Amino acid sequence: MRPPANPVVHLELHTADSAGARVLYAELCGWRPQYVQLASRSYLALELGGGLGGGIVQCPTERPVWLPYVEVPRIGEATDRARLCGAAVVLEPREGPAGWRSVIATTAGGEIAFWQPKR
Repeated sequence: MRPPANPVVHLELHTADSAGARVLYAELCGWRPQYVQLASRSYLALELGGGLGGGIVQCPTERPVWLPYVEVPRIGEATDRARLCGAAVVLEPREGPAGWRSVIATTAGGEIAFWQPKR
């Protein structure tokens, strides 16, 4: 019997044009953004429907890219397992207010983030 799949719990758009993306997705999908003030910056949160959260991050990227966050029980183990599978670790596990995240990249599968919420 296979273990259950780790769910995607958050979807984040990284773009150089967050204002344009905000307008586009509000019109196209009805996603209403809400600014959330963090310690040193703000975050544009989105409710994507079906309980899936999301957000838009302004950053200097050549083209917009969606980054899925996959919930894992142990962030360190998931990151190490990705490394053993040949992934590059873009962001080592880092603690934030609501949990820990790391980001990995592969040539075959793109980038994903691992997320371990605080309980």
